[in-house]
Amino acid sequence: MKLAITAKGNTENDKMDPRFGRAAWLAVYDTSEKQVSFYENEAKDQQSGSGPKTAQKLADMGIQKVFSGDFGPKARTALESLGIEMVVLKDEQRIRELITHLK
Repeated sequence: MKLAITAKGNTENDKMDPRFGRAAWLAVYDTSEKQVSFYENEAKDQQSGSGPKTAQKLADMGIQKVFSGDFGPKARTALESLGIEMVVLKDEQRIRELITHLK
């Protein structure tokens, strides 16, 4: 299973980004391979529609579940239509800490 976490930076030491569509990076954790990869979120600087564009990128990557602090209404609709489960996190934890809990 592939999971995504919105991230402020591109290392496991960086914190989770509370914004979904405007997150700077996407941390992707593959549970079968136990590997983390980071991808820059190209949609973060879009004038509008960053949430749905980020959702489509996750779908294209085969993501099944995404963790973030907030999902806007357009992002939520896009993720639901793509069959990607959303998990809202209240605390901005480090990516490494979140992945430890997911293992």
